[in-house]
Amino acid sequence: MSKALDQFLKENLDDLKQKGLYNEINILDGANGPKITIGGKELINLSSNNYLGFATHPRLIEATKKATEKYGAGAGAVRTINGTLEIHRELEEILAKFKHTEAAIAFQSGFNCNMGAISAVMDKNDAILSDELNHASIIDGCRLSKAKIIRVKHSDMEDLRKQAKAARESGLYKKIMFITDGVFSMDGDVAKLPEIVEIAKEFDLITYVDDAHGSGVMGKGAGTVKHFGLSKDIDMQMGTLSKAIGVVGGYVAGSKDLIDWLKVRARPFLFSTSLTPGAAAAAKESIEMLMESDEYHTKLWENGNYLKAGLKKLGYNIGQSETPITPCIIGDEKLTQEFSRRLFEEGVYAKSIVYPTVPLGTGRVRNMPTAAHTKEMLDEALAIYEKVGKELNIIAAQEKEQ
Repeated sequence: MSKALDQFLKENLDDLKQKGLYNEINILDGANGPKITIGGKELINLSSNNYLGFATHPRLIEATKKATEKYGAGAGAVRTINGTLEIHRELEEILAKFKHTEAAIAFQSGFNCNMGAISAVMDKNDAILSDELNHASIIDGCRLSKAKIIRVKHSDMEDLRKQAKAARESGLYKKIMFITDGVFSMDGDVAKLPEIVEIAKEFDLITYVDDAHGSGVMGKGAGTVKHFGLSKDIDMQMGTLSKAIGVVGGYVAGSKDLIDWLKVRARPFLFSTSLTPGAAAAAKESIEMLMESDEYHTKLWENGNYLKAGLKKLGYNIGQSETPITPCIIGDEKLTQEFSRRLFEEGVYAKSIVYPTVPLGTGRVRNMPTAAHTKEMLDEALAIYEKVGKELNIIAAQEKEQ
């Protein structure tokens, strides 16, 4: 190894570990369900994005098997050569129906969606207004576009209006986009889409909503845009197939012209082999299940509200979450890491989230209850939270602050 590389890695890894910012990656012994096993230890799983429990659902597993037997293990090519199979077309058709748009395009991941779609539409002659708490994939997609990036204070409509007015009146930009998460994954709060749409209409902004944590969760499952009844007012809806949908991949939904453009200009679509047939079929099955019944969606919210109320009653700072995402905000990075470690020892898997995922001094353990959790599992988890919180003086300290 190069001496320069060796020195760089050792110095920086040691620095991360000393500051409590080094993330240990755990390996699961089996499936990612409401309970998981790591190193032979069974734990209540509160760190998965598998909101509806679909990742292990028999219908999705069976759909994966059938499609794999029919089409093979892989698609064999990029979409624009001969990697577009009938199952990909079927997936995109049901996605458009699900999102109430004219068309949709499937990508290999949600990250690829933001990297490909933003840079396909925006360029160096344009400006992007971006909520300051947007996901890393949005930030990277904006950078790749070479457009002027203008940070907007989080969910601050006054600042959005001010920035939009200044950008439009400057005359410097051909197109201006406002991009936001629908549901913010670290705090669980929801974008103010009705107000955003009003401002967008006033200043002719292209609207882009990343609904990775909203699809399957908000709007009876159809997402944050549908929750507010704004399907005809948002230009670009992006979502993932790897969270509530339970599989892997991503999509962008919008007008037929938009999707036609992305199919000839979005680089991840053009230069990366398409979704496996099994993944496409499983995602399609998942969406069909969501459209058939709101059973899983309802159960998710029941469990989310139950856990949230329990943690708040114990005295934890759970922020301003409006969704099942429930952070326990600790603050200090090292204490956050220790808190997560002690939860693990007692039987709860809830990973610590620290800088750079969240700002310094706002470390938290983020809880993700799912439709697959039972009340007994959640009660057991709450008892462990009470024990560890008292042991580390977290509850007492936060009660004083409140």
